[in-house]
Formats: sequence, structure tokens, C-alpha cells
Amino acid sequence: MGESPRWHDAEQRLYWIDIQKKQLHRFSPKTGRSESRRLPEIVTSLAFRKTGGLLLTLKKTFVLYDWTTQQLERIAKVETDQPENRFNDGICDPQGRFWAGTMAAKNWEKPAGHLFRLEPDGKIKRVRSSLICSNGCGWSPDGRTFYHTESFRYTVWAYDFHRETGTLSRKRIFAKVDQNSGGFPDGLTVDAEGGVWSNHVGLGTITRYDPRGKVERTIQFPVPRATDCVFGAEKLDTLYVTSARETMSPAQLRTFPLSGSVFAIRPGVKGLPSAFFGG
Repeated sequence: MGESPRWHDAEQRLYWIDIQKKQLHRFSPKTGRSESRRLPEIVTSLAFRKTGGLLLTLKKTFVLYDWTTQQLERIAKVETDQPENRFNDGICDPQGRFWAGTMAAKNWEKPAGHLFRLEPDGKIKRVRSSLICSNGCGWSPDGRTFYHTESFRYTVWAYDFHRETGTLSRKRIFAKVDQNSGGFPDGLTVDAEGGVWSNHVGLGTITRYDPRGKVERTIQFPVPRATDCVFGAEKLDTLYVTSARETMSPAQLRTFPLSGSVFAIRPGVKGLPSAFFGG
């Protein structure tokens, strides 16, 4: 269950997680070296810290993690009254705040999720409620528009984003996936031109929407479950895409043997640097 790819520009490494295997991975395209770490429970998203190390979401907990020492420090827990929920995707905004959403771990279409904002000082704000599988998030290049995916409302929403306070307003539909298509929107990233790249699990595609929400292109992958994406490489001109093989049958895996791989493509546009958590 590959998810949450993040590019560390100073290290020139790609990081990503495997939710179900409870693993954190990193890869150096320059050397070809892959490394991994195992966590004590499922890990669902990651961000880099300005002071060094990583911020992770585990099942219900924000944690600080040191790759070298493997030291893990739990800093906050959410939804103690909702034992069936877990964290899903999360990402930092340009101001250094971390945004992470939750979902019902078994009944994915239950409106049980929330969207949280973790401030650099450790304070947590619940920003949105009654979400059906909170998923990929991102910001426009000018930082004034926030994109947020609800997978099983089959919708990517857009909001006006108030950069100083981190508040949202003027919610509207940015893009929708046909509920009868067999696919749903998952992770996303935003490029330097304002294009929004959204993975459509089930369809094996990634779609680039222009800033108005119009489909600009669709790329087909040799797997049905391309899950999330990020721009990386020295010039931020390579799009790295994770994928999943969770719950696929043996017959499906024979048909799509590359499921669970990480892919790299050069789409002809550049991305934005990863934002770092300020705490």
C-alpha cells in the first residue's frame, strides 16, 4: 500500500510509506540505493521537519521520528472516541503547518473522518468533519487555494486559503470522478504552473487538471491502483507515483504484476518543493 511520496531536495532522496507493511522507505535515484524502516503500527503519511527528522502519522497519533536512531516520540493523539477510525493522507502547508485527515478503517464510505491541522507549537485544530475518507491535499503555487480530496464523495474540493491563519472559506467543487467509473480520487500534487495531478485508484490513471478544474491530460499506468504522487529529482521535473496491491486477487496480480511499484515519469512540467513542518 504505497502512499505519501515526498521529495527531500537537500538529500536528493524520495521518501514514501507502505501503510499495511508498517514501513517507511527512502530511495536515492543517484546511487540507486533503497532503505527502509519498520514502525510499530501502520504509518499513513509523512513530512520533513525544518529542525531535521520526520513527522509521521500512525494509526491515530502524530509522531516525531529520527531515521538514523529510529527514535520515535508520540506528540498527540486524535479521535480517542472513534476506535474504528485511522489517519490517512497528510501534508505540510507552505507556512509549516501539517494537515492530516482521517477515515473509517473498515467502512470506507462512512462519513466518519475529520481534517486536522497540527501547528508547529503542537496545538491541534479540527478543521472539517463528517468526511468520507479524507485523502490527498495540496496548495496552489501562490498559496491562496487549498485542494482537498474526499475519496468516496468522488470529489476534489477547492477552498480559499488564508495563509496567515490557516483557515478555509468558499468551498466549491474543483473536480469529480464518475461514481460509476470504477475509480475514485486518491492522492494529489500541484505543479509549478498550478496544474493539479490527481490519482484515480481503480482506473490506474493520473489526471492533470488545469487551475480551473478542466482535464488537461490523463496518463495510464500499467497497474489499476496508482495511489499518490510528488515531483522530485534535481530540477523537480520527475513525477514519482506510488501504487498499491492491497486486497488484489492472485488473478489480478498476475494480470498487473507491477502493482505496488513506484513509478517515475517526466511529464514536461516542474513541481513545487516539499514544504517542511515548522515544529
